[in-house]
Amino acid sequence: MPVSRRTLLSTMAAGSAAAASPALFTRPAGAASPPGDVVGKITVGYQGWFSCPGDGAPIGGWWHWSRDRFQPPSPANTTIVSWPDLTDLRHSYPTAYPELGNGQSARLFSSYDQQTVDTHFRWMRDYDIDTAALQRFNPTGDEGPTRDAMTVKVRGAAEATGRKFYIMYDVTGWTAMQQEIKNDWLTKMAAHTASPAYARQNGKPVVCIWGFGFDDPGRPFTPAPCLDVINWFKAQGCYVIGGVPTWWRQGINDSRPGFAEVYHAFHMISPWMVGRAATPADLDSYYANANVGDYADCQAHGIDYQPCVLPGDLSSGHRRHGDYYWRSLYNMIRLGSQGLYVSMFDEFNEGNQIAKTAPTAAFVPAGSGIRALDEDGTACSADYYLRITADGGRMLKGRLALTATRPTPPVVGGGPGPGPARDLAAGRPTAASSHTQVYGPGHAVDGNPDSYWESANNAFPQWLQVDLGAATAVSRLVLRLPPGWETRAQTVAVQGSTDGGAFTTLSAATGRTFNPASGNQVTVTFPGAPVRYVRVTVTGNTGWPAGQLSTLEAYAE
Repeated sequence: MPVSRRTLLSTMAAGSAAAASPALFTRPAGAASPPGDVVGKITVGYQGWFSCPGDGAPIGGWWHWSRDRFQPPSPANTTIVSWPDLTDLRHSYPTAYPELGNGQSARLFSSYDQQTVDTHFRWMRDYDIDTAALQRFNPTGDEGPTRDAMTVKVRGAAEATGRKFYIMYDVTGWTAMQQEIKNDWLTKMAAHTASPAYARQNGKPVVCIWGFGFDDPGRPFTPAPCLDVINWFKAQGCYVIGGVPTWWRQGINDSRPGFAEVYHAFHMISPWMVGRAATPADLDSYYANANVGDYADCQAHGIDYQPCVLPGDLSSGHRRHGDYYWRSLYNMIRLGSQGLYVSMFDEFNEGNQIAKTAPTAAFVPAGSGIRALDEDGTACSADYYLRITADGGRMLKGRLALTATRPTPPVVGGGPGPGPARDLAAGRPTAASSHTQVYGPGHAVDGNPDSYWESANNAFPQWLQVDLGAATAVSRLVLRLPPGWETRAQTVAVQGSTDGGAFTTLSAATGRTFNPASGNQVTVTFPGAPVRYVRVTVTGNTGWPAGQLSTLEAYAE
């Protein structure tokens, strides 16, 4: 199976101890640092490393799509094991793969197209992903100009969507790393810290260095140059994350011995997990035999802990329609981790991507052997792993109770109970025209009747929006205010959209009374319409000069 440079084949066992029970090792969260752009947040690794002929990328060819990048990708010339869903992308490029199962041309995207990056970061916003770690390999070779340009594109997309980003240096194969990484930061990357979108932790710009201490020929560095680089970045005023081996603390298996001082020099430690575990039981074993001790060691040394969580290799059948990913999230959140690193957002090469993916064989090149998301017989929507990520983020941030049971249905509107009776908006990504203080839009879908969204004051109109994930027939909304609030009337209209851009009116603006005697609840009905985005617009409120809602529920009928 073709693999990328980041893949590390695991030949070591997770340990012989029995997997921990859900209650064992549970401990309250502690942190060496307060919440910031990585502590308390969901971070995703972002490769941004795909290009196609004709996209204008300096590197040219089918970068990271083909083994021979000067020949079009095909079943015999490929580096990928998963197929992206291109529904939301305007630009794509024809390949030498057979047609998709639905008869359409097999096309792929280019990361160099700004619309691709913009769409990816819009997905991050829509699914409550906070921060992107932009991968940066040795930039002194032919990749350098393209990676420089990708940084600019990512910066623009992050600024436009309210996301954060930081540079993650991967030192794989970078023999002159010790001096060149410093030069690259000073002459190129440091300038991006001026962006309001550049991630900061403890007031410092974030930098990650991935690869110190790994026991393989691609990262042969001894402790001294590694420690020199870490301390240099710290002297530049940076908050430095270490992407370290799985067994960093014990100095065995994938970790070279003698690197304890290097690991303990980082502000945050993020151990690698790709290729390590094939089943939820394997994840439990790593939890008991590696993660618990890692967390304790980090706490003892005042280091933040950001473990790697992952959806599982789709090509190897690891995913188990989301149960693998949820177990990964659950284990690391119950441990008390300061933040989570999702590997990866767009890693179609290793099959560990959470970005939208072909849901069925109809969207995969016929006869290619590439698995779709329904590979185990369970139908999954293209955005399923983004939706799981959103729920994992809610659990990390305390907006969803800690649960070992995956709450995310594989398809929008699926799950237990009659479909029409299920609240389609529960836990979905939200947006708003504004909010005041801590009363953000997510409170309207968090299941807590006492939390609420409140817009900026004295500035009508204001709106609250929920993304259902896919176009779904909706004919009824239930709107609520917290129990016990005094009676008030809000002038409310409802709009819907399939693309988040063009909205049509589903229910015209009218005064709607919220009365505590009837549960402070208003029901809005309208002819069923397929919409993905539901928007409630408030143009008046007799009780307060702002839009207010504690609950927005959406139903098929």
